[in-house]
Amino acid sequence: MYDRKKARAIAEHKKRWEKETLAKAFSRAPERLKRFSTVSDEEIAALYTPDDLDALDYDRDFSFPGEYPYTRGVQPSMYRGRLWTMRQFAGYGSAEDTNARFKYLLSQGQTGLSTAFHFPTLMGYDSDSPRAKGEVGKCGVAVDSLKDMEILFDGIPLDQVTTSMTINGPAAMVFAMYLGVAEKQGVPFKKLGGTIQNDILKEYIAQHAWVFPPEPSMRIITDILAYCTDHVPKWNTISISGYHIREAGSTAVQELAFTLADGIAYVRAGIEAGIPVDEFAPRLSFFFNSHIDFFEEVAKYRAARRMWARIMKERFKARDENSWKLRFHTQTAGCTLTAQQPINNVIRVALQALAAVMGGTQSLHTNSMDETLALPTEQAATIALRTQQIIAEESGAANAIDPLGGSFLVEKLTGEMEKKALAYIGKIDDMGGMVAAVKRGYPQREIADAAFHYQRLVDAREKKIVGVNCYTMEEEIPIPLLKIDESVEKKQVARTQEVRRKRSAKRVSARLDALKEASLSKANLMPLLLDAVREYATLGEICDALRETMGTYTDPAVF
Repeated sequence: MYDRKKARAIAEHKKRWEKETLAKAFSRAPERLKRFSTVSDEEIAALYTPDDLDALDYDRDFSFPGEYPYTRGVQPSMYRGRLWTMRQFAGYGSAEDTNARFKYLLSQGQTGLSTAFHFPTLMGYDSDSPRAKGEVGKCGVAVDSLKDMEILFDGIPLDQVTTSMTINGPAAMVFAMYLGVAEKQGVPFKKLGGTIQNDILKEYIAQHAWVFPPEPSMRIITDILAYCTDHVPKWNTISISGYHIREAGSTAVQELAFTLADGIAYVRAGIEAGIPVDEFAPRLSFFFNSHIDFFEEVAKYRAARRMWARIMKERFKARDENSWKLRFHTQTAGCTLTAQQPINNVIRVALQALAAVMGGTQSLHTNSMDETLALPTEQAATIALRTQQIIAEESGAANAIDPLGGSFLVEKLTGEMEKKALAYIGKIDDMGGMVAAVKRGYPQREIADAAFHYQRLVDAREKKIVGVNCYTMEEEIPIPLLKIDESVEKKQVARTQEVRRKRSAKRVSARLDALKEASLSKANLMPLLLDAVREYATLGEICDALRETMGTYTDPAVF
């Protein structure tokens, strides 16, 4: 990227500077640490100069924003044209509670909806299941049937907002309910915009909220790809998620590598299902964590764009430029928030949000300061949203396109991250792809080892966490917390049972039988799921029906 003769001269000058100028400074004030490294424990040199970028070519590795390989951004104008979507994750208690929070956040300037479901829904159980007892509405909103989805989006025109739904194992069932609400609102499917997370591979790797084994789960995903290609063309069919991989303790490189390896597996599955790559690949999106190491995170996003562009163009021979573009949502890192001195989390989130913006995210959720202790209060959620708005309107971060492009540090980190992530992807390819690697427990072991290594660094105080292993306080300053009333569970159970009483049991049974029969064939399951939810079959009933034909999954425990 730089004239080689000048770069060598700068390298020689750098050596003299280190020996003469820097050494004198350190003789007066020695380095604070024996070793400087990122939060992923990648070593950081004292200074970076053009010679560190000797192997990089501008046209090949960077180009310009909106042009292949998209290192500098997938949109030519980035935020000078349109700001990122401010999509605050929201969901708690009943559908009525979350509907009110949605409307409040929209009134405060949020520009997209993001739905958090409670754990029984994530696992494919109804609120009146014995497995749901004590969990209803506690970590997200309870959605058992189309009735709940109708209430959840009451008064919110689905053709005027984009909606993200964070659900994986039962993603097809919840998506069918969303489509059912659109029908009742009179909104054509072709006008619906949004994202269903629908990333089952990262569940096996990290979050562990699955319903079926890998192979039938991948079949359901390809059914969604095919259905949306034909009927819901503006919908992002999978949000390929590194977020939960990072939350489980991975390094930045592992998050990048395993996320893109998951993406490769989904593209391969879609092609094997007979869908032309350029018909579904443009609607794939990604979801990354924004951790606390600012420059490492910016480099991760830049490497991700470049890698995915080359993977799609060279490996899968995609011809549509939109198939090459890695578009991503970002969420600040929940695992970095502390129960100690929770107000400090406001600062952590601001830095992480800024990294996501500097890295070129398309949408962003900022965590609330109280999330290690409870679901966010309205005040905490508002502060989190205001964090994005201040970055957008006051900081100047959105003024220039790719403001950190050309930074010697960032470009060096980007290149190193790409190199190491490609090595991981090569190992996974040798195993037969990500499905085979998951069955062998390979990514799970790698993440467990990384999490253990980081914890040892924290315990040894080689990595500092303010308020936890340094700058601690004997007395904490309390903050108000949101509490979910126990009456939520009773009301939700009563509503689900009332839905069952009022519907046609005969028609529900027929729809479930048809779904089971179709699951044993190669038929696309989405139309049958839609038929079932229209009759108010519940999420748990649909999942139980498919558990009979598709089976269940047991995690190969990793120690």
